[in-house]
Amino acid sequence: MKKLMILGAVAGAIALFIFARQSSAKESDDAEIRAIEAAMIKAFAAKDLDHGLAPYVQDETLFVFDAIPPRQYVGIKAWRANNEGFIGMFQGPLKAEMSDLSVNANGKLGFGHNIQHFSGTDKNGKPIDLTFRVSDGYKKINGKWMIVEEHLSFPVDIATGKADLSSKP
Repeated sequence: MKKLMILGAVAGAIALFIFARQSSAKESDDAEIRAIEAAMIKAFAAKDLDHGLAPYVQDETLFVFDAIPPRQYVGIKAWRANNEGFIGMFQGPLKAEMSDLSVNANGKLGFGHNIQHFSGTDKNGKPIDLTFRVSDGYKKINGKWMIVEEHLSFPVDIATGKADLSSKP
């Protein structure tokens, strides 16, 4: 009976150790992804596409649904070209902000969503103010979290059929 109690205590301790490790790894994964997202939005504000696109898988496996036509981009080259056009719309400073970031990762795969707000002035001096909904799929590749899939969208005003470009919660 005493041996059985000792064996049970050892098994319980091992289970607690494994649970604590998994919980710690999840927190570490979530923190790493949050840092990636924060660095990315900061790079876009600086109009630095090299750093802004660094978290994306750097090959043709990247898949992005964008909020504007052609709506679908396959591969980092296509996504870079789209973002060069996006950044090029802004004359002078670009304000980029992210809010409502939610992340969930399990060590190999993860997903997250957030709200991104971009504002500034276009080449004709007119204000640009866009708020996107963003969902990202992450995969840990060679020990590093990468965005492998992304979906950007705007809410739609059902009455008019038009996108709500400055949607607020």
